[in-house]
Amino acid sequence: MPQYKQTRRTVLKGVTATGLTMGMIGTGSAQPSTRYIVTGGSSNGIEDAGFSVVRELAEGSVSIVSGPKDAESELDSVAGVRGVTENFEVEQAEPVDESDPVTTEDAAFTDLQWDKEITDTFEAHEHATGEGTRIVIADTGVDGTHPDLADNFNEELSVSIVDGGEIDEHVGDIGDHGTHVAGIAGASGAEGVTGTAPDAELVSVRVLGPDSSSFADILVGAEYSAEISADVANYSLGAGPYPPQANPDGVRVAVQQVMQNVARRGTVSTVSSGNAETDLQRGGLFYLPGTVQGVMTVSASGPDDGLSFYSNYGTSEIEVGAPGGARETLEETVIPDDLVFSTEPDGTYGWKAGTSMAAPQVAGLVGLVRELDPNASANQVENAIAYGAELANGRSSPEFGAGRINALNTVDRI
Repeated sequence: MPQYKQTRRTVLKGVTATGLTMGMIGTGSAQPSTRYIVTGGSSNGIEDAGFSVVRELAEGSVSIVSGPKDAESELDSVAGVRGVTENFEVEQAEPVDESDPVTTEDAAFTDLQWDKEITDTFEAHEHATGEGTRIVIADTGVDGTHPDLADNFNEELSVSIVDGGEIDEHVGDIGDHGTHVAGIAGASGAEGVTGTAPDAELVSVRVLGPDSSSFADILVGAEYSAEISADVANYSLGAGPYPPQANPDGVRVAVQQVMQNVARRGTVSTVSSGNAETDLQRGGLFYLPGTVQGVMTVSASGPDDGLSFYSNYGTSEIEVGAPGGARETLEETVIPDDLVFSTEPDGTYGWKAGTSMAAPQVAGLVGLVRELDPNASANQVENAIAYGAELANGRSSPEFGAGRINALNTVDRI
């Protein structure tokens, strides 16, 4: 089990478009208990009621609890408890579009990275490369042996959290999504592609299984990211969008409390906005873990700088936009040229499109900001990225919030 790091700077000096659907996790004959996400209450009170506290999050304000199935009312009756949600599954869907992997000798490398060109990322590397910063990739895992990731990958701190909040050893990428996301954020450029923060340290926190995982795993992954003093944790995943009536048990409040606590401890959270082509402002819709206070929710843009046809959007729901691939309509999109090119397992590369590809562009940019201003709070980092964005006035663009990110503008302001 990796050793947790206690302070940010002393430690760091020493060292798809995926859409998800929700369903409750049943107990079955081989599983006598289930997990709950509980807001409020004390661990002693919860345990006195006959439940087990698996893990406390956000300084004890949210707990992952084990107990009998269909026992929400018993937990609700515990003094101080304000919300109870039976843990629910998130099932990974396919990217909006993707190509077959290609080998290094087939790749055109930098010439295919229109996403870095359009955001002036290569020019920004003259000022910062993310050196001394730490990026968590909370996803399907990361193949840390890839030639463009190996130099940056911290296997010791990498973990797998796919068992209702239990932290287990790192097992690599059980698909290819997490490795692709990791390259966008922090590929070193040793052989094929260069990430937004090519000198940042990468840590894999696997929170998605081969087909599904649970929301408790995502919340524990967020807590773990803060415990190891990550500068940023990227979540190219999500559940929803859901109408307000889907939140009677306060799961959105639990997510917000965890994410705000993580932000107060210095870790920025970048989250994909989802691929449902939906206005998230309409009718109070929400998308988790995005669209809560304490995270940066990122929409997707294409090489034409328009909102990608699949991306969710919404005034006051999107912090910034970033290249995720594809154009304003599927018909206008050139495959694979308009998709995002990045690392894939076993030393290969490939193209994908989705808000999953947009969020790690911002995660890497957090690394550049933190290199230049190590003591900046999460809110100050978010403001720096917002002020450096372009294509919008203020922060109220329904497509891109403060605008589509520009790495050079951002680092120039620091």
